[in-house]
Amino acid sequence: MPITVDYYITLNSPFTYLGCALLAETAQRNNATVNIKPGKFGPIFEQTGGLPLQKRSPQRRAYRMMELKRWGEVRGIQLTLEPKYFPCDETTATRLVIAAKLQGSDAVKLSLELGRALWEREESFADPATISSAAKRAGLDAAELRANGPSDAELDNLHDQYTKEALAAGVFGAPSYVLPSGEIFWGQDRLELLDRALKQLA
Repeated sequence: MPITVDYYITLNSPFTYLGCALLAETAQRNNATVNIKPGKFGPIFEQTGGLPLQKRSPQRRAYRMMELKRWGEVRGIQLTLEPKYFPCDETTATRLVIAAKLQGSDAVKLSLELGRALWEREESFADPATISSAAKRAGLDAAELRANGPSDAELDNLHDQYTKEALAAGVFGAPSYVLPSGEIFWGQDRLELLDRALKQLA
């Protein structure tokens, strides 16, 4: 029986984007299922002692930029370190990811392409064309997903629910990968450790 990895994300996180493709490969290689759960990390930070980027010290912000540059090179991703539309209101994009998940579509690949839109292509989630193009790159139809999916209110309720589930699981940052045992791997730089754990479980 495949192991399920709960995948807590926010589309505004460059580190979520940096690890998304490798997570999908890791899961496939280990016959694991990824259960994507977009959360609201503002409330998560408030309850777990984290700080939004603008409130972090200059030293921490400078180190973040170095890490983004380094990991972009390691992962082979042409990351824009300071994209034009960051931070971006991700409400509409997140609704689509949840709608895709509920309909059995590849919501992880969709989240990857939405991340690419923000962090490589410098596009805004506020532009419907951005979301439509990202869905198309993921092999999906954004309009069809929304037409066949729940209402905005229901999707927003699920977004809130995943946020509560993240807190209950002990998640404090994005991306976080949580095994059924409750073991948490925080950050895309822990994917090699997740791969090791999945191999041990198999």
